[in-house]
Amino acid sequence: MRTLLHLWLSPYCRKIRVALATKGLDFEMQVEKAWERRPEFLAMNPAGSVPVLIDEDGTILADHMAITEYLEEIHPAIPLLGADPRARAETRRLIGWFDEKFAREVTANLVDEKIMKRFLGLGQPNSAAIRAGQVNIHHHMAYIGWLCERRKWLAGEEFSLADIAAAAHLSTVDYVGDVPWEDHPGAREWYARVKSRPAFRPLLADRIPGCPPPKHYADLDF
Repeated sequence: MRTLLHLWLSPYCRKIRVALATKGLDFEMQVEKAWERRPEFLAMNPAGSVPVLIDEDGTILADHMAITEYLEEIHPAIPLLGADPRARAETRRLIGWFDEKFAREVTANLVDEKIMKRFLGLGQPNSAAIRAGQVNIHHHMAYIGWLCERRKWLAGEEFSLADIAAAAHLSTVDYVGDVPWEDHPGAREWYARVKSRPAFRPLLADRIPGCPPPKHYADLDF
């Protein structure tokens, strides 16, 4: 059985969970408190970050981008990067947008400040960072809406890793109640389609002790 070492509110771990489930690959999850820097874990990934995937044959894979590329090559029957070079280029562009730009401007300012700081003992949340994240998210939500006016899914006509990456980040921000859904109906309609997919639904059952999500979090119809 494959094993995914993960943290519940890591968007990168969530991306791998959804990719595995979408491809129909069975796996079990093991929470890895990366900040404890276990020697056994560092031996698997010297960077000390999750996700780490241990495949059925014992192959150890670290870094979320490396894992997604590996899964595409080893299990191509359900492609998530696109059917041709142009589609793959656009999918990778949007994955970078959400895993880098959105992560820096939104996820880090909201999820990391509100929840991760607490678990890591890094002090009180930075109110200025939170305000910045709450402003920045509108730009990204508007972009999602703009894309969805022109395409069925974010990167084109097929559901892809671009949708998975974007929804993984948004799901963590939605957990802390900071997604302005009412202001962005296009993005809301797209996310409703993503969260209703069977591969995505297990994320909606995640719960952090002492930090419950808002009531709409697991509601497929908001």
